[in-house]
Amino acid sequence: MRPTFNSLFRKKPLNDLLHNKSGSTHLKQTLGAFDLTLLGVGAIVGTGIFILPGTVAAKSAGPAIIFSFVIAAIVCAIAAMCYSEFASSVPVAGSAYTYGYVVFGELIGWLLGWALILEYGLAVASVASGWSSYLNALLSGFHITIPKVVSGPFNPELGTFINLPAIFIVLIIAFLLTLGIKESTRVNTIMVALKVGVILLFLVVGVFYVKPDNWQPFMPYGISGVMNGAALVFFAYLGFDAVSSAAEEVKNPQRTMPIGIIGSLLICTVLYIAVSAVLTGMVPYTDLNVTDPVAYALQVIHQDWVAGIVSLGAVIGMITVILVMSYGATRLIFAMGRDGLLPKVLAEISEKHHTPVKNTWIFAVVVAIISGLVPLDKLAELVNIGTLLAFMMVSIGIIFLRKNKSIQQSGFKVPFYPVLPIISFLLCAFLISRLSVHTWISCGIWFVIGLIVYFVYGRKHSELSDK
Repeated sequence: MRPTFNSLFRKKPLNDLLHNKSGSTHLKQTLGAFDLTLLGVGAIVGTGIFILPGTVAAKSAGPAIIFSFVIAAIVCAIAAMCYSEFASSVPVAGSAYTYGYVVFGELIGWLLGWALILEYGLAVASVASGWSSYLNALLSGFHITIPKVVSGPFNPELGTFINLPAIFIVLIIAFLLTLGIKESTRVNTIMVALKVGVILLFLVVGVFYVKPDNWQPFMPYGISGVMNGAALVFFAYLGFDAVSSAAEEVKNPQRTMPIGIIGSLLICTVLYIAVSAVLTGMVPYTDLNVTDPVAYALQVIHQDWVAGIVSLGAVIGMITVILVMSYGATRLIFAMGRDGLLPKVLAEISEKHHTPVKNTWIFAVVVAIISGLVPLDKLAELVNIGTLLAFMMVSIGIIFLRKNKSIQQSGFKVPFYPVLPIISFLLCAFLISRLSVHTWISCGIWFVIGLIVYFVYGRKHSELSDK
């Protein structure tokens, strides 16, 4: 039977989602505002602060990368407010996928979920790849060397065939996540404290070696370079949307979700700008196109002991990013499985740990293989396009949310409605237009695959198909 227009855009009633929370496939509410904020900081501060300031400054923005981070932060802040309103009104697992399902209908919800699977999967893979580089730098300080053949993505010309450290860390994080979200957040809290401490150490030491001449020319690639840089460093802010995936496991989500999402974004923006300013002041931006620019800058000024500590902080810090992004992915896949759009086995909850153990391991194995074989630079832009598409739909979705009288309207509200949601949509559309043609083609292929999966499996097995 050919699908009708109405069946493609059937909407998930919020009452059904809330009822599911008390059914057999529910997640326990254990997280508070502090846990959620640290989850956000854990997810956001990682590759963005230890790698992107150097590579993007060298290739796109120069010292004006500071402006790139500010522009990306403004876009994210407005989008974060839209996420906060949705998270407080629809406190259910699934993030943008669930929001889209409720306000736009099944097909749009599916496409958003499919885009987020791409975002989370490649974000974890790319951060794991970067983590491997910093681990090598850290171990080299102790005169320990991982054999080159197993320490990088598949590239026979460079003598690397598989990145075993990247595979290892993805699988270890999967094991931690299967133990339970409360146990995972305890580990995250410790690692975030260490990570922020290391960043502050870099700033305190590095500020004494800043040479204002290194900031000249400040904007070598012009306004266009700053905008291109903003589209790339947008990757650095990924994480607050993963926090919204925790809505079903949060106590008092109407209050807690906005605090966690917006609070973590503000903390991270300050850290990003400070690190970018000090880094480009310490070393000429043209020298920063390396895989570990922060550690490299400290070695240039002969502060090798601090470089070793920073490498340790990066190794620890990136683990929290992998943890939170993997967490967001498993909760998204759980929600899609619970709705019938993916196999029900992906929504099964362990009675002992109250976590979706099976989907955690399936996701981890697939991502581990990607992280072990694919180079970092091939991953980052694809992550951005999936995220920006989700941000666009969540932003414009606020207008449809406000018009839906069946949804509770007492939680957090985006100020200056409808101006800010529309501005957020347009800013995300502008940033997405700055990405390369190859990224668009790759994303198009991913969506074609997604549509095939939906029409072959998802539409027929959807929980709404029986209704």
